[in-house]
Amino acid sequence: MENSNSLFEHFSFTVDKGQSPLRIDKYLMNFIENATRTKIQEAAKSGSIQVNGNGVKSNYKVKPEDKIKVLFEYPPHENLLLPENIDLNIVYEDKELVVVNKPSGMVVHPGHGNYSGTLINALIYHFENLPNNSSNRPGLVHRIDKETSGLLVVAKTEKAMVDLSEQFAKKTSTREYIALVWGNVKEDSGTINEYIGRNPKNRLQNIVFSGDDIEKGKPAITHYKVLNRYGYVTLVSCKLETGRTHQIRVHMKHIGHTIFNDSRYGGNLILKGTTFTKYKQFVENCFKILPRQALHAKTLGFKHPKTKEYLSFDSELPKDIQECLDKWESYAKHQL
Repeated sequence: MENSNSLFEHFSFTVDKGQSPLRIDKYLMNFIENATRTKIQEAAKSGSIQVNGNGVKSNYKVKPEDKIKVLFEYPPHENLLLPENIDLNIVYEDKELVVVNKPSGMVVHPGHGNYSGTLINALIYHFENLPNNSSNRPGLVHRIDKETSGLLVVAKTEKAMVDLSEQFAKKTSTREYIALVWGNVKEDSGTINEYIGRNPKNRLQNIVFSGDDIEKGKPAITHYKVLNRYGYVTLVSCKLETGRTHQIRVHMKHIGHTIFNDSRYGGNLILKGTTFTKYKQFVENCFKILPRQALHAKTLGFKHPKTKEYLSFDSELPKDIQECLDKWESYAKHQL
């Protein structure tokens, strides 16, 4: 978005109704990924931070319902997509679509702090004239988080984009994720039907909203099934009916089973188990083997946009998750 001074809007926030007074530099640090206080203070000094249309200094105290905009003289980087020669693990490809197995650590599309090395940079290098989705992102029908590995379908034609997007919206596509979670999940299977929305205190997280606050979230449904129990952790399969940001991570935490080594949601702490040093060392070794959340998009199914044939894809668990599971397997055996 451009305004009269040729400044481009990079961020826009409306302060939550319940916000207590807080310096704007501190406030923005919770809301902008990869931002340092110094950078925010420099932006304020150059007049890039506006509240309700006026420039403010970094000691300005934010108030409920303030409208904050961060503006710079250059357009946001995600508008400048550059093709990059990055290897892709292509599971299936035809004229209409591509199914990719994304490694953990790869961001799906450019965004604040991640402007290169993303899946989209790779896709536009390997494929010409990819159709844009409703957010102007070439080829993307759905996404998975940076540290989550697994299967994604990419549309190569406008027709495929419309058709596949509709299948995801109507929940007729199928997606199964494998997750290692903290704690011994009581039920063998269950459904979590809880509204999810952005955490007003920390924009980098999502949380469950219920009761009077329910309208702050969007409906989200996750079906889970226990695959294996290791005592202090459980391996579960999660099937998504909706595709909210961080859905499995938020839902599993909500029922008391945060995903193993999910640092954004606190799963990188020892949440269950003994206080013995030996156990602590064991868990830390697991964290080293698997330096990210234990979540993998294992299967993907949808109707082919042209042939209408139902396609179903499965992927192996990545080496880091498998090695971590092997360690828990042998640990659990020795506990018996």
